[in-house]
Amino acid sequence: MKTNLHVTAVRLPQESTLAARFGEADLADAFAVTLPAGSPLDLDGWAAATLTHPPRWIAALLTMRDTAVRGLGLKTTLALRQSAQARPGEYVDFFRVQSRSPSEIVMGEDDHHLDFRLSLLLRALPGGKGHQLVATTVVYCHNRLGHAYLTAIRPFHRLVVRSNLRRAALWIP
Repeated sequence: MKTNLHVTAVRLPQESTLAARFGEADLADAFAVTLPAGSPLDLDGWAAATLTHPPRWIAALLTMRDTAVRGLGLKTTLALRQSAQARPGEYVDFFRVQSRSPSEIVMGEDDHHLDFRLSLLLRALPGGKGHQLVATTVVYCHNRLGHAYLTAIRPFHRLVVRSNLRRAALWIP
C-alpha cells in the first residue's frame, strides 16, 4: 500500500474531547498524516505505532530532558515507564491514558509545573477518501518553571510529533 507520508499542521480538531480547553492552553497544536488506503482503524495499534520504540534521536532527546529535569523534581520518563509497568493497559509507552473512545485516545500527565495532554484522533476524510491520524498536543503551564520548560522543549516538539506521525503511517499490521 502506498501512502502520503507528508505530515501537515492542521486546525485544532473541534471533535476532540480536548476542544473545550484549547483557548486556555499555553500550547495547542495539531498535526495530521493521511493513512494508507485500506488501513485498519485500530486506534490502539496506531497509538502504539506512533509512540513506542522511538528513533534514536528522540530517545537521546528524552535522555537529555530527563538529565536536565531530574534535579527539579519533575517526572522522568524512567519513572513514568515504571508506573506504566505497574499498571499494564493504562499506558501507551510512558503516556498515561486519560480517556478513550472508538476514535480518540487522550493521554497525559499532570505535574506541579504543567499539565500535558496528547490526543490521537482517527477521523474520516471528506468524500470517503480515507482517514487521517491527528495528533493534538495541549499544554497548560502552572508556574514559571512550566513556562521555562515549555520554552526549552518547544523547538523540538514539532519535529518529534511530525517524525512520530510519519513513522506511524508506515505501520501496517
